[in-house]
This record gives sequence, C-alpha cells and structure tokens, in this order.
Amino acid sequence: MLAGWNEFFVATAGAAAALAGLIIVAMSVNIKTILNIPSMTSRAAATIASLILSVVSASAALIPRQSLWMLGVQILVFALGTMALVIHSAVKMLRAAGPRYRAVTVFKIVISLVQVLPFGIGAALLLAGADQGIYWVAAGVLLVFIGSVANAWVLLVEILR
Repeated sequence: MLAGWNEFFVATAGAAAALAGLIIVAMSVNIKTILNIPSMTSRAAATIASLILSVVSASAALIPRQSLWMLGVQILVFALGTMALVIHSAVKMLRAAGPRYRAVTVFKIVISLVQVLPFGIGAALLLAGADQGIYWVAAGVLLVFIGSVANAWVLLVEILR
C-alpha cells in the first residue's frame, strides 16, 4: 500500500514541525510589527496551518495497517480546515491591499491556495482507493515547504523594511 514511503513521511513530519517552530519564533521576534499589519497575523496562521497539515498528513501516513480510505479521510478533514484558514487570510489580504498592490496580493493568495490544493486532490484519490493520491500529498508537502520558508523570510526580515 504505502511501502517505501516511511522515510519520506518521517522526514516530512520532523521538517514541517521544525518549520512551524521557526514561524512561531519569527512571530515572537517581530510580534509588534506583525500585529500592526492588518493581514499579517492571518497570513502567519495560514502558514502554520499548512505546516501542521504536512505534519498531520505525514503522521497519519505512518499509522500501520491503515486503509487508504481512512488516510484519505484524515488528510481531507485537515486539508479543509487549512483551506478555510487560507481563504480567511486571503480575504484579509485583499481587504488590506491597496489598488497598487492588488496584483501582488492575488499572486500571494494563489501561491497559498496552490500549496493546499494537492492535499485535497490526494485525499480524494485515496478515498477512491487510488494509492497514487499519496504522490499528490507529497507534492503538497513540498509546496508547503517552499511557501513556508518564503513566509518565514517575510516574518523575520521583510516586514522590518
């Protein structure tokens, strides 16, 4: 079923948890600045949620003798919750962005949505009994890593410019 994926999911769970910690530390270092930017707290929350989605998905995939269907249910539930936070963040970002920054804001929103979407596709495939869904989940994990590192940079450095 998920033979050969053990090492990937063990590494994923650890790396995602470490990145989530980095985001939390970044927030604590610049908390006053973050609180003064209307959409930044929700953006940070969506980033942490995406990383936790990676941790939960990886941890669920490591449960022995679990059916693909059950793994699909677990990933789908957390993907939907994460998507809700990403959409909430998107709304706040759009409200806070002036007309001059609208295109850049939409680009940031699309990047956030694209990170979570593969988890939903993967979960749907797993629910249908297709073990290829795990490749979509893996793609989501990798996209979350890239997006989270970019957001960590923003929270640590860019907001101080």
